[in-house]
Amino acid sequence: MLKVSNISFQYAPKKEILSAISFTLEEGQHLCVMGESGSGKSTLLKAIYGLLDLKKGSIYWKNQEVLGPAFHLVPGMSFFKYVAQDFDLMPYTTVAENIGKFLSRFYPEEKAQRTNELLDVIEMSNFANEKVKTLSGGQQQRVAIARALAKEPELILLDEPFGQIDNFKKNSLRRKLFSYLKEKNISCIVATHDGDDALSFADQMMVIKNKKVIALDSPRNLYKNPSEHYVAALFDDVNELYIDGEKKLIYPHQIQVSKDSSHKAIVKKAFFKGSFWLIEATFNSQVIFFQNPENIVLGKEISLSFID
Repeated sequence: MLKVSNISFQYAPKKEILSAISFTLEEGQHLCVMGESGSGKSTLLKAIYGLLDLKKGSIYWKNQEVLGPAFHLVPGMSFFKYVAQDFDLMPYTTVAENIGKFLSRFYPEEKAQRTNELLDVIEMSNFANEKVKTLSGGQQQRVAIARALAKEPELILLDEPFGQIDNFKKNSLRRKLFSYLKEKNISCIVATHDGDDALSFADQMMVIKNKKVIALDSPRNLYKNPSEHYVAALFDDVNELYIDGEKKLIYPHQIQVSKDSSHKAIVKKAFFKGSFWLIEATFNSQVIFFQNPENIVLGKEISLSFID
């Protein structure tokens, strides 16, 4: 189990990046850390890996304390792997050689089998013999993930792991990667901007704002019952509306055009989204967004209903 207890960190005096962060992560569990740029997500991953010396607090994996550069000649815990946004690959060697870098050369058959297994996970079997320098940024990102998994770490830390990967590849890769981690019982912490990383694959979701944890729960609970607009907006467009004197956070799919309703709105814009139209309208002098199966004429007055 990972236990993070009341940790704080600052790069310079009076410039605190993390403040009083605490949480636990069971073996094999996946945690998604979300927050806007500069909120401290990447710093948290570096602290957990052992790349930073904490201002205060402690981090333990099982019974071993995670300590920073002041205590280790080579920073970083050997039983963790950290995939940063700069990848740190060997550009003039092949994809397969990069993945197998840390595997023993004394067992060539096992090394080849493990490399092929991970090539399949990242969907790059056809690129095994390509030099890394010839790959796109997204492909290099996938190689970096596979290399980190080569020796089956107990915990893997992924910083924006799908940030450079095309959307048509992203969904398939997410399914394969997170299923593989569950199968191998590898704990995982993902720092991301993408709510889909949390909703589909995380056991727990943490939201960081202004250096502190403001929400920690299952993604389902945070999606259905967001504590504030900031949390809800990490998943989707969200409307903060006053309805009958009560403030509510409402996602676009929770607003429907109705025949009989006292809630009136004027359509201002419409955006085609494939399976639906995203309609922008004014409601009680507020701009709102809602989904509709069909386009609506601009300027039309409509009645709206709100669903839970």
